[in-house]
Amino acid sequence: MAPHLPRPLRRVGLPDRHLMARSAALPHSPADAALRMLSRSANKGHLWWAVAAALATRKGPARRGALRGIAAIAAASASANLVAKELFPRRRPAAELVPEHRRLVKRPTSSSFPSGHSASAAAFVTAVTMESPTAGLALLPLGAAVAYSRVHTGVHWPTDIGVGALIGVAAALGTRHWWPIRDERPGRTAHRAEAPVMIDGQDMLALVNPGSGDPGDDPTEEVRFAWPKATILYPDRGIDIRTQLTTEIARRDGQVRALGVAGGDGTVAAVASVAADTGLPLALIPAGTLNHFARDVGVRSMPDADAATEQGAAVGIDLGEVKIEGGAGTHHRWFVNTASLGGYPEMVRLREKIQQRHPKWPSAVVAMIRVLRRARPLPVRLNGHSALVWMVFVGNGTYAPKGFWPNRRPQLDTGLLDVRYLRADVPYSRARFVLAAITKTLHASHVYRQHDVPALDVELLDGHRRVATDGEVGPLGRTFRFRSRPSALTIYRL
Repeated sequence: MAPHLPRPLRRVGLPDRHLMARSAALPHSPADAALRMLSRSANKGHLWWAVAAALATRKGPARRGALRGIAAIAAASASANLVAKELFPRRRPAAELVPEHRRLVKRPTSSSFPSGHSASAAAFVTAVTMESPTAGLALLPLGAAVAYSRVHTGVHWPTDIGVGALIGVAAALGTRHWWPIRDERPGRTAHRAEAPVMIDGQDMLALVNPGSGDPGDDPTEEVRFAWPKATILYPDRGIDIRTQLTTEIARRDGQVRALGVAGGDGTVAAVASVAADTGLPLALIPAGTLNHFARDVGVRSMPDADAATEQGAAVGIDLGEVKIEGGAGTHHRWFVNTASLGGYPEMVRLREKIQQRHPKWPSAVVAMIRVLRRARPLPVRLNGHSALVWMVFVGNGTYAPKGFWPNRRPQLDTGLLDVRYLRADVPYSRARFVLAAITKTLHASHVYRQHDVPALDVELLDGHRRVATDGEVGPLGRTFRFRSRPSALTIYRL
């Protein structure tokens, strides 16, 4: 026998009937047709899919809000329509309770309790608000209108709407369990640094990479506007960026007082390594697709960089360093974000590709499964201890969250590396890792390890591999010595 609603809800109390009567007594107006059309447009979430498509055309919080909103609708719709309606049957209001001109031509026949339309509306609006309060506030009247339209057209009782909205809000908040809200605050650093005031970029050598972001979005004009007196270089395809910059600095024989860069993380990492080697301060304009480093540092746009250089405001931040031995000689590389061995670089690349069309968390799971299926275990020594691993991740600084998808650094001067690896010496380790990642129980999993350490030595026991630093594949090596270098880079930031 199916369970029933509590007696007050099952029998529809006086408040429901009173509110329904008040709505039905409203005078005839153009709003009647508009609400009827709005109610139909929200069937099966069609309205919210259209709104999500419009929001997704804009980068940043609006796009993230659209993706989170779709995920929240999926959870809310399943909870309201597939679970709650089946468990708690309730008659819908009689058609005669509202005037004929308001009624829907095709009335729904499922349980009245709760309202799936209000659940989806509340889920989408709440999810968007979590990422972009401005966009969420703009959508709030639309969501409220969709919810009320179900009472206005006579297909739901007011309490159906209220409970449906609560389900939607809970579904949206629940997405944070697997998909944390991005913290937009810049990373903290207690190390102020000395840097020259750069009026209009005088004595600055700035490298501009037009191919870092969208093909039609060349940052050259931004750089010229911010630093009109700077010397601008473009990457030479035949020469490594580091070599190109180092040669130009030597040619100018002490006349360069600062370096500038406009590009994505890969370009910024290359220029930052030269800045660290030469002791020059770095000014950056984020112009790539992701700009993780600029986001962590707190430089979001050209005005941020321009204001900092005009005031000579700078901070010292840590860099990661890796010494590569055992291949063709010894190599030294700096990294501003991350370094890795094994399948991690491919996993990140695949996740970002899938994420262009799907939400971040499902994209991460799909990428993880695909890469792990074809991965080969790595026999290694980690700081002298033998281990069998699938991949090793090394972050410059301590990242958050502590799962396997770190996305920000709360602090930029910890003097530590964030080391994470996946063990391959545990039965069914890949399957267990995927399950733990999905259920967010990595902290209790025997296959995942995370440590914050100042240094890490990795020795491969089965040949040579390439290390990836900041998304770029490095030289072959057998021994990799990772170190945190405190305050190795001076960067302009207010």
